[in-house]
Amino acid sequence: MERPDFFELKNGEKVKLPFSEKEYKERVSKLRTVMDKNNLDMIILTSMHNIAYYTGFIYCSFGRPYGCLITKKKIFTISANIDASQPWRRSHCDNVIYTDWKRDNFLKAIVSIIGRDEPPKSVGLEYDHVTLEMKEKIGSIFTFSVFNDVSKDLMKLRMIKSKEEIDIIKNGARIADIGGEEIVKNIKEQNTELEIAIAGRDKMEREIARTYPGAEYMDTWVWFQSGINTDGAHNPKTNRSLQKGDILSLNTFPMISGYYTALERTLFLDQVDDESLKAWEANVKVHKRGLELIKPGVKCSDICNELNELFAELGYLQYRTFGYGHSFGMLSHFYGRESGLELREDINTVLEENMVVSMEPMIMIPDGKPGAGGYREHDILVIGKDSVENITKFPFGPEHNIIKN
Repeated sequence: MERPDFFELKNGEKVKLPFSEKEYKERVSKLRTVMDKNNLDMIILTSMHNIAYYTGFIYCSFGRPYGCLITKKKIFTISANIDASQPWRRSHCDNVIYTDWKRDNFLKAIVSIIGRDEPPKSVGLEYDHVTLEMKEKIGSIFTFSVFNDVSKDLMKLRMIKSKEEIDIIKNGARIADIGGEEIVKNIKEQNTELEIAIAGRDKMEREIARTYPGAEYMDTWVWFQSGINTDGAHNPKTNRSLQKGDILSLNTFPMISGYYTALERTLFLDQVDDESLKAWEANVKVHKRGLELIKPGVKCSDICNELNELFAELGYLQYRTFGYGHSFGMLSHFYGRESGLELREDINTVLEENMVVSMEPMIMIPDGKPGAGGYREHDILVIGKDSVENITKFPFGPEHNIIKN
């Protein structure tokens, strides 16, 4: 039996994607503008975030390569046979499936799309994602091509959100708040981080399904940390039981078709000691000032520098742990990041209309010191032409989040 190296299969019908056909066509049109500007004949995308952004398909790699090939006239996703036709159904474009029967059939699938077209003189790749091995392999099939990095240009395109993107981000922020409310209901002495997190995650997933009944559901998660576990912003939940006086960190992350949103809050169970209250109030003060500073026309680094000065005045700058905020959109904890839009000392991007950023100051006081623990607040803001909209509604600060269930 002769088994194919690659093939096309349209099993079932195309499904409703997160965005309209018009939206995807506009995104691809802007990508082709990047191609023209850089004299590229073709772009091969390999990252989850860019493939999802331009096609609607979020791949599950499990060690296999996936891609999206764009020429001036064609766009195809390239997927593994293990996924059958799901990538075709979930792509607004065409799809080629490669098989596992022979090594490097992924590369043969790329060649099949080009067919008898003239071989590309210049090819764009995502240098911040493509592995050295894969770059070498692609180079082996386009031996006369010049390769260029397109990752930064594509990141800049993703930094400006469309109306459809902002709508999905707003729904994500609303659902994050719902998850937070459910978590607060379950915060009780002797309840575990794990069980509390499960309650919040389940509540959000059901609300995502209610709001987007035709979507795929994956990757929504909660980090609920207590005591020593609050020292890192990305510490996984554990089975630790809550005790009276614990510092708590509530973190809800609904994922809607690859679009990440977040709610993060500091809380205390039943009571808070004086040193902890002082640290918490200092972080809240910085958070409030940060929310005031985010506006169109302001440079990211300037926001960071002013907040550093405020932390220094309050006596807590030495406990600050990371940047003050970042962009939102097609990203997750395991793919994507618009690093050009972060509130850090080394980022000079100027905020403009239709950018979406967070304000999230954090300080961490080591165990054994008065007020020990990690303190973090987090709101999401949509930049308008002349104003800013805070789309996070969950309250923050000691007057709201000393939980006495």
